[in-house]
Order: sequence, then C-alpha cells, then structure tokens
Amino acid sequence: MEHLDDLEPEHVASISANALQLMGQLDVPIIPTNFTVWFAYVLGRSAALRKMINILRSNKRHFDKALNRELYGTFVKSQSSFGDAAETISEELDAILANVRSDLSGAIADNAAHSEELTEVGRTLRSTGDTQLALKRLGEELAKATQRASGLEAKLVDASKELDGLRKSLEEAEARSRTDALTGLANRRAMEIFLRAAQLKAMEQGDPLSVFLVDVDHFKRFNDKYGHQLGDQVLRIVAKYLQEGIRDCDLAARYGGEELLCILPGATIESCQQVAERIRTRIASAKVTRRTTGEEVGQVTISIGVALFDPGESFDGLIERCDRALYQAKQSGRNCTIIAEARLGSGCQTDRTRHPRACDP
Repeated sequence: MEHLDDLEPEHVASISANALQLMGQLDVPIIPTNFTVWFAYVLGRSAALRKMINILRSNKRHFDKALNRELYGTFVKSQSSFGDAAETISEELDAILANVRSDLSGAIADNAAHSEELTEVGRTLRSTGDTQLALKRLGEELAKATQRASGLEAKLVDASKELDGLRKSLEEAEARSRTDALTGLANRRAMEIFLRAAQLKAMEQGDPLSVFLVDVDHFKRFNDKYGHQLGDQVLRIVAKYLQEGIRDCDLAARYGGEELLCILPGATIESCQQVAERIRTRIASAKVTRRTTGEEVGQVTISIGVALFDPGESFDGLIERCDRALYQAKQSGRNCTIIAEARLGSGCQTDRTRHPRACDP
C-alpha cells in the first residue's frame, strides 16, 4: 500500500471512493488485496501499475481473481525488494552519514576558531609591531590548520571506503534477491517482474513475445538412484545450457522444482521453437558424470512447451498454456518440444498445424 502519511484524510477518502466505484464498474471483487491495487491505481504514484491496468482496460480484459492476484503480487507486494539486507544497509548508511556530518561540523567549528586566531594575529601585529611574534603565531596556526585538514581528509577517505563497501553489499543483496541459489538463474520473483515488463512492451509496441517452459525428464529417477546431489548437478547443467543458449536480452529463470522458464522478448514462435530445440539437442548429447566418483550416468533429456504471448493474456494464462504443451511433450515420449495451442478466442495465429512439434524420431 502507498504511504498515506503525507495525504490529507479528505484526499484519502476521495481516492478510496473513486477506487471502490471503479472496482464496481469493472466487477472487481472487493477484498483487501484488490482494494490495495485499485487504491494505488487511482492514487497514481506507480506509473508501471497505471500503465499496465490502462493497457488491460483498453484490451477489455476481465479483472478476475487470478489477474488481480498477479497485479497485487507484482506491483504491491513485491515493492519490498531487498528485505532485511536493505534495511541493515540503510541503517549502516545512516550511521556513516551521521559521522560525516559530525566531522564536517567539527571542521566548520575549527575553521571558525582558526579564523579568529588569524584575526588575533593581525591585531597583535598592528598593536605591537612585533613582526617576529606575528609570524611565529601565524606559522603555528597554519600548522594546526594543515593538521586539521589532513585529519578530516583521512576521515572522509575512510567514509568513502565504507560507502564503497556498502554499495557493493547492496548490489550483492539485490543480486541475491533476484537469483536462484542452486542454478544461478533468475528466481521466481525476478522472472515475474521481467515478464510483466516484457508483456507491457509487447502490448505497447506490438512486438512478439515468446516463452518456453522446460522440465527435466525422469528427474525423480536421478534423485532416487543417485541422490539429491546429482539431481542438483543435473539442474545446474540444464541451467547452464539454457543460459548459454539465449540472448543477453532474454531471461532464463527457475520456475520451480525441476522446471525452468525462458522468456524471449521480440521473438516469434518459430524462432523461440528453434532456440528451444537447439538447447534440447545440446542437453541430450551432453555427457553427465558424477563429480564424486567420475561415474557416467544416463542421458539427461528435457521436455519443452513453447507459447506465444497473446496481448492482454494474464501471466497465469500464458504459463498454463506452456504447461499444457509441456504435458503433451511428456505424453509424446519426452525429449521433445511442443508449441502450445492458441488462447481460446484470441487473435493469435499460432497453432499446432502451422508449427508442428519437433520430437526425436
């Protein structure tokens, strides 16, 4: 939910009334999470949320339970990006800045005292005419000023090093918050954020957007026969081939368990199928050995479901079509790629007849 401390109660009431009215017009169920989304939409502080909802409304999408849940998860709940790590870093940064402010305040006070001393030197020179005494006191004050400046410079250098360390920690925390620890691919949250942005761009610019869902064949058999360590090794191998087989602008992510997902912005269904097939063939021809014993294990294969995003389609709907195609691949003997059926009632031209599945003989 947006922070409301800076809003007048009358403004909050007005926004709430408008949000409820809009929810009623669009037949959105009035529950707390949905209200949070539509309050934020009417408030207008999230440009990404407004853009997404405006596009969905222009496409006459029905804001059903699944779509509202996606909007809440993507634009409201996920705003707390780095969790405890970011909070800790923020506290450390506040401490460093407080120390810098204290050092600068001390330096300002020292400079004021130094200026007063120099003024006193001038008065001594005018009143006594003792040039030697004035020069001596002037030299002493300059030495003090140099010492103070050196001390302040050293403190600022230390603060700069601490800030560099914090910046690195923040970057690492951000990377961890978006990365699956086992495979090194993007995690589920990062995948959803990337896919949402790719969907927005595809709808705005009319570009294609394709995704493919990968599942390791007989994965349980590897775990049961060789242990979970080998199962983890197999997942890392598949992840490596996925990452190497896509472009820099694409994203490979761990969707869950032994399922991995690749998102290819700007890719047609044909090119996405070709990429998926290339990766599938490379994995099928790879030799996998147990790291502990050097023993060669059986062939690792994957099944793939490919789908072309239909403008206005929900995240769940797109993944569900991929999953159905993946299931068909499993039913067809595994180690193959199948293109998903077009979404019912959509204008998508993709179908199984024009783009047949590509399977091993």
